[in-house]
Amino acid sequence: MNSLIQQVLRTDAAGMPLEWINYQDAVRLYHSEQVAYSFGSLLYTVRGGINARSGRQSRVDVNSIIATYGSYTSLKAKKRYSPPLNNKALFKRDAHLCMYCGTRFLARDLSRDHVTPLSQSGADSWNNVVAACKRCNNHKAGRTPEQAGMALLAVPFKPTHAEYVYLQSKRVLADQMAFLLSHFPRSSPLHDRLNLQRD
Repeated sequence: MNSLIQQVLRTDAAGMPLEWINYQDAVRLYHSEQVAYSFGSLLYTVRGGINARSGRQSRVDVNSIIATYGSYTSLKAKKRYSPPLNNKALFKRDAHLCMYCGTRFLARDLSRDHVTPLSQSGADSWNNVVAACKRCNNHKAGRTPEQAGMALLAVPFKPTHAEYVYLQSKRVLADQMAFLLSHFPRSSPLHDRLNLQRD
């Protein structure tokens, strides 16, 4: 795999995960002296032009995790944080399992189900949506799980900022995953779901 495809995990100076960036953005941060420190594995070395005075070629080593100056928002703001809801992150949160039949599906075969249907004043929010295969979603229709006689396998939850950063990832390296896991709440259902995916 071309290493330039691998995303870099950017954190604030306190180590709070912020976002995934590509190698060009990482190099810009290094060049503008915004990187406080870096750790994790060396992903790539980017070589630039030759300095006319010194005759040396510029070079930037980019690690898998870089911390940038500035800090994340206050604790109060973190508690209020609600990540944007999208199907890609929702299906990843639910480990690509239908939360009714328990079968694993490709994203194209899943749909967003509102536990309490919109027609019954349910919200389009993290705490009211689950991944469901199209068959189960069609069978449930505009009913609650109780009304449809269907058991919900897991309670939906709103991810924290660190969990959402993980949910937005494409390919996570072992050192990046270990770092992100250390920022998940101990009670996060993602711990069990990630173990389930490894089995």
